[in-house]
Amino acid sequence: MDIQSLEALIAISTHGSFSAAAERLHLTQPAISKRIQNLEQQVGASLFDRDGRRIHLTDAGKLLLPAAQRILQEVDNAQRTMQNLNQQVSGTLTFATSHHIGLHRLPQLLSRFIESNPEVELDLHFQESEVAYQSILRREVEFAFVTLVSRPPRTIEQSVRWQDKLVYVAAQHHFLARKKRLQLNELCYTRAVLPHESSATYQLIQQQFAQRKLPLKTTLPVNYLETIRMMVSVGLGWSVLPESMLNDRLTALPVDTPPLHRQLGIIQLRERTLSNAAQAFLAGLPD
Repeated sequence: MDIQSLEALIAISTHGSFSAAAERLHLTQPAISKRIQNLEQQVGASLFDRDGRRIHLTDAGKLLLPAAQRILQEVDNAQRTMQNLNQQVSGTLTFATSHHIGLHRLPQLLSRFIESNPEVELDLHFQESEVAYQSILRREVEFAFVTLVSRPPRTIEQSVRWQDKLVYVAAQHHFLARKKRLQLNELCYTRAVLPHESSATYQLIQQQFAQRKLPLKTTLPVNYLETIRMMVSVGLGWSVLPESMLNDRLTALPVDTPPLHRQLGIIQLRERTLSNAAQAFLAGLPD
């Protein structure tokens, strides 16, 4: 079995189609189909079932996939180890960050790193935290700065870097801002502008409502906190934002709940060997 055919197997199973996998690997569709045909001949079994436009791994494909992933991980680790022998901090550093962390936590860190390591080319991907977890699993980035989840995949290691205090907010001219005290149930049927339900931040908010057996309705789901802040500031509804994002157009609401905190930090594959550039970047983070 050759490495390129195993890469094709993993890419197709990850992206769900030959065309998407071909694009990801910068190949033509016939080329990636040929790699799978060669692999099927080597193992003596079909690896994919085709149901119209959808494809599914066969039993043989399901057995081969984790072995292929382990093989490619070992090859990648070996390549990294060899590259790291010269101890030079150079090459391309590919990592991801959520928009909020990238805008509010990383600028000074990036500036210092670039100045100290001019031989490194940064390949920075802005992604939603949920997407970044998948990028880590697909080995598309070395590490990522994200809002941490309570139960990460077992192959992912995560470390907390920042505690982000969250507060209920509304525009200063919103009727909720005139109240001196607020019960959580007063927010249940008032328009809310919150992150998408799949986000870790939304899950924290939803948990607080669920503990009191209260419904939580998001009338305007938005993925980016900066966009939420703008929408709330013009009076489109209440929300929950990091305390650091308060400005003179927003008011923190006196809701009768314990403070909410979300954990921001770094995720990476447990068994992946990081490049010298990645190690240098992480070593330079403040304690």
